[in-house]
Amino acid sequence: MSNTCDILVTNASLVVPNKGIFPDTNILIDNGKIKKLLRSVDDVNAGKKINADGKYVLPGVIDPHVHYGVYTPIEKAAATESRSASIGGVTTIIRMMRLNHSYKNIEPQLQASSGTHYIDYAIHASVFNFDQLNDIEYLKQKGINSFKLYLNLGYDLNSISMDQEPGISDDDIINEEVNITPELVIATLKKASETSSIVLVHAEDSLICSRGIVDAKEKMKVQNYNKKPLKIWSDCRPPRSEAHTISWCCKYARDLGCSIYFVHLGSRLAIERAAEEKIRTPIRIFTETCPHYLTHSTDNDSILGKVVPPLRTREDVAFAWHALANGLIDTVGSDHVANTLSLKRGNGDLWSTLSGFPGVATLLPVLLSRGVNEGKIDLVKVSQVTSYNTAKIFGMYPKKGTIQPGSDADLVIVDLSLRQRVSPEILQSHSDYTIYDGWELNGWPVMTMVRGRVIMENGKINESALGHGQLVHRH
Repeated sequence: MSNTCDILVTNASLVVPNKGIFPDTNILIDNGKIKKLLRSVDDVNAGKKINADGKYVLPGVIDPHVHYGVYTPIEKAAATESRSASIGGVTTIIRMMRLNHSYKNIEPQLQASSGTHYIDYAIHASVFNFDQLNDIEYLKQKGINSFKLYLNLGYDLNSISMDQEPGISDDDIINEEVNITPELVIATLKKASETSSIVLVHAEDSLICSRGIVDAKEKMKVQNYNKKPLKIWSDCRPPRSEAHTISWCCKYARDLGCSIYFVHLGSRLAIERAAEEKIRTPIRIFTETCPHYLTHSTDNDSILGKVVPPLRTREDVAFAWHALANGLIDTVGSDHVANTLSLKRGNGDLWSTLSGFPGVATLLPVLLSRGVNEGKIDLVKVSQVTSYNTAKIFGMYPKKGTIQPGSDADLVIVDLSLRQRVSPEILQSHSDYTIYDGWELNGWPVMTMVRGRVIMENGKINESALGHGQLVHRH
């Protein structure tokens, strides 16, 4: 019988990127792949049936921007952060790997990652020195085809925490000094072009930001200086720093024929500058924003909102929604950082507070609650910016990023009317805090499926699925 399958998902309102919403659809899944999409299932023989009960079913979220393995070794971080990701309907995470040595010694990281994820995962490799450029061909053989440059590192702002080595103590945080020079940027773009790879860029000018921080510290010595901390932080690292770096980087990318992906854009100036560069260049330029740039501004009082690039104004928040709805932004990534509250707070002041916070589990709920349910974007757009576009950009499509025969059965069932109050407890990360703590979000995933296996259902994790996640090879 041709209509046999392992799993049958019935009564789904299917959300297919670029095509629309198809109610009353049934999804046949066999061997972890989507076998067929049918209206009638009268003649289908399934090993297991799941009734979607008319709820929307989207392609699983692919989060292109996740930091884990920095504050706990990867074998621990993979379990806690992929678990948290599945709570939020994420079926694939892409790790921002940071090694302070040759990537030809990546094997311990890969071995420790294998068997420790609930969901699928891929890797971006960060480039910190010229020697690592010699590792790119080797990394491509390992299925890693995207490389990140931190243009914010230089001058007085040259410290960054590297990924821990597997099997070491959680307390062994590795801080290194890194200076990303123009020469290294150009050499990386050239190498990426030669190897048909894509370069992710953290677009902030380190000199502008260094000077901004020095000036701010001087001003704060003045009595009655009463600006809010997040406004001070934003002024230190202004949007013009992002815009300048975007233009500078695009100039050389054009000359060298390199594809560029600008991460975490939240200011109107940066988003518009990237859009202008897209229009005037023949190369592929992509842009990412993050949920916090859609929900938080410098008006927020909590220092927990410290991040780079900084949160911006309420006007910037409104523009980010406009840009997302109108195609100026290609993807949404969480920029998840799996740190704890005690580490985050530092000594309690602005300067020692760490940048970054957890966000992988709240990415989709934020888009559903503050986007779809408030009429800013529709579900088809959500499927495009959280799955389809990411899969296309990073070489996963059509294996991932859509719902069609032959694709992985990575699915998320969402309930747009489910209202939940956010807390660290329900997000189930190593992180014990969230910038959304106490927020009531309306619209949550109720089931997350990775290659046909249910990982999360109604907020409960299938513990037996630990180790189900596989490395997604990209070339």
